[in-house]
Amino acid sequence: MKIKTIILSCFGFIFLAMGAIGILLPIWPTTPFVILAVACFSATPRIKAWIMRIPFFREHIENYQRRNGLSQKTFWQSIAWLWGMLLISILAIRTPAIYIILPIIGIAVTVHLIFMAKPKED
Repeated sequence: MKIKTIILSCFGFIFLAMGAIGILLPIWPTTPFVILAVACFSATPRIKAWIMRIPFFREHIENYQRRNGLSQKTFWQSIAWLWGMLLISILAIRTPAIYIILPIIGIAVTVHLIFMAKPKED
């Protein structure tokens, strides 16, 4: 195995882990990291095929490649996680600045998700 392939694979796993973190953290992006991971794994088709067998990651990658946007299910799950985690964070931290900052972040991410959910025209 070439050193370039090893380095790309290491970065791929790092990006994949960062994408997985985005499943739990509402302000952490998932799709860009998963797409970067797949790009890094393009030198190792076996790892790329393994990632494509994971439904969550496959959906993000295929929707990005086909420019389909997000499914309704993914959109609403994302919104529910986003606002649920933000609410938990607000209640847990109880700092006046958090009462302002997190809702602003939530609104910005919600707007971003609305635009991501729309299919793209060529």
